Amino acid sequence: MAKRVAVIGAGSSGLTSIKCCLDEGLEPVCFESSDDVGGLWKFKEKPEAGRCSIYRSVIVNSPKEMMCYSDFPVPDHYPNFMHNSMTVQYFKLYAEHFSLLKHIHFQTTVRSVRQRPDFSDSGQWEVVTVDRDGREETHVFDGVLVCAGLYTQPIIPLSDFPGIDTFPGTIIHSWEYKDPCPYLGKRVVVIGIGNSGGDIAVELSRACEKTFLSTRKGAWVIGRVVDRGLPLDMTMMTRARDLFYGLLPRALLNWIWERSLNQRHDHKLYGLQSAHRILDQRTIINDNLPGRILVGELVMKSNVQKFQGSTVVFDDGTVEEKIDAVIFCTGYDYKFPFLPASLSSGSDGDVRLYRRVFPPSLERPTLAIMGLLQTKGSIMPAVELQARWATRVIAGLNHLPPAEKMDKIIEKDIKANLKSYPCPKLAALQVDYIPYLDTIAKDVGICPNIAWLLLRDPAVGLRVFFGPCTPYQFRLSGPGHWKGARQAILTQWDRVAKPMKTRPIPEPSSFSLFFWLGLSGGAAVIFALMAMQKKIPLFLNID
Repeated sequence: MAKRVAVIGAGSSGLTSIKCCLDEGLEPVCFESSDDVGGLWKFKEKPEAGRCSIYRSVIVNSPKEMMCYSDFPVPDHYPNFMHNSMTVQYFKLYAEHFSLLKHIHFQTTVRSVRQRPDFSDSGQWEVVTVDRDGREETHVFDGVLVCAGLYTQPIIPLSDFPGIDTFPGTIIHSWEYKDPCPYLGKRVVVIGIGNSGGDIAVELSRACEKTFLSTRKGAWVIGRVVDRGLPLDMTMMTRARDLFYGLLPRALLNWIWERSLNQRHDHKLYGLQSAHRILDQRTIINDNLPGRILVGELVMKSNVQKFQGSTVVFDDGTVEEKIDAVIFCTGYDYKFPFLPASLSSGSDGDVRLYRRVFPPSLERPTLAIMGLLQTKGSIMPAVELQARWATRVIAGLNHLPPAEKMDKIIEKDIKANLKSYPCPKLAALQVDYIPYLDTIAKDVGICPNIAWLLLRDPAVGLRVFFGPCTPYQFRLSGPGHWKGARQAILTQWDRVAKPMKTRPIPEPSSFSLFFWLGLSGGAAVIFALMAMQKKIPLFLNID
């Protein structure tokens, strides 16, 4: 009989976890508290406690070729950077293609996940759920995959801002923000300069009388596209570049990147200058922030020192009066209240995870947490690899090292990030994109062998090494091999170009091209002969 696995959540992590269970001969049962798939990317007019929430205009920061599932490319006519509604539509196509929907129980909330009394022998879990009608039910599962999301608990540090209790205007977190309509013609302060803070400030600056973006430490800002208008990740996230950068001193790399970004717009001049070097913190992705600063609709400010009614005083001594609203874009915490308290360590509630997936404290590795990480690349390919690995471990096809070794690796990873992220809980979340993908892929047995590919299939090998590290690379061989992976890699740039070819532009004919080349070449020869005629007599006279 197949092992039964509970999948908690039907977002991007949950869907691929269901499919990976099926691929490994497991029986998935997914519990989703909402009425549809999509998770984080599903827009709703009103936020729901304990769930992710996005604003109406959210567009993904990773191009479709870098964020798709490894055996299901995004349709070629979809834009490279998708609106949230189109991202959800892609998830639905994926779910329908692999017949995943029949495994999902919608409007069903997980109340608790607890080890059974014989857990040390069976590795089984008791999962208590509540359905849409309020009926409570207890289930027994051989494994649990937690796909509940990272952005569910908004952090609003009101105590850090003296006098905020005297502020008469609106105070919300970005988790509650939906669109700029309520702020039309108002004066708004946005606190925090992450991706959400930048997006919301830019959007508000087109509707508000004045928008102020307050930041303690600044940020390095980069757009979604780079040279020739190509998607950032498609040109920067390559194995060749990753290998080359690994050979250079970190100080030199910081200088190269910072110089490049400052050539686009001087961060100091624009009030964006970061207190951190570029490689020590995550950059923010925003195509419009500098432009809104340039036209004066968005004003950069230092950290808020205090509130005095509707007046806001900043650390640099400047004052802004008649402020109508404050929007905190101050990040999120993560909590899994349905999990055993024994899985959390420390007063901050951190869940220690081996390779950001498995709690080493468990006697049997039958519970895994998906997507609890932060990286400079797209999270979806990483989560899919996590799911492929976790399901094989639960199925008994892969094995974890001893708990002591896992703990040492966790400590090593945290220490490596503490310089950039002083908070251990935040440091534990950070992973290097391609090295992390390869680490998980090696455990599964699906990491591409570059040398072998270059010898056996140079066309693919060259693209895998020098081209973008697209998810298809992890379907070329090994468990879960997909016959379409090779073709997907060979045509990835075609799918980048397809949605932009909306206006036919005729190519110059070969006759026309050769005519103008010949004409210009002939003119050059004539010009050279005329010049020589003027110089030759002079030379003759000298002789």
